[in-house]
Amino acid sequence: MPTPTTPSTPPPTEQDLATQQVLACFDAYARIRARQDSVLGTSRAGPREEERAFTDLQQAITRLRTASRPRQERTETG
Repeated sequence: MPTPTTPSTPPPTEQDLATQQVLACFDAYARIRARQDSVLGTSRAGPREEERAFTDLQQAITRLRTASRPRQERTETG
């Protein structure tokens, strides 16, 4: 019995992975920021937690920018 052929999807690129990471970090940061306005004191995020989420987001954006640069430019700048 013949096996149905399905088009295989290419593996995600470095840029795709970096984009997904930025979205995940942004989502985490947005959730932490929203908890700042929480009525319940126990569910509020502390400043360190917010700072860590923001730092993670900045790092993810930097990785995305690096992945988005043309290869030649990346090798020339380091």
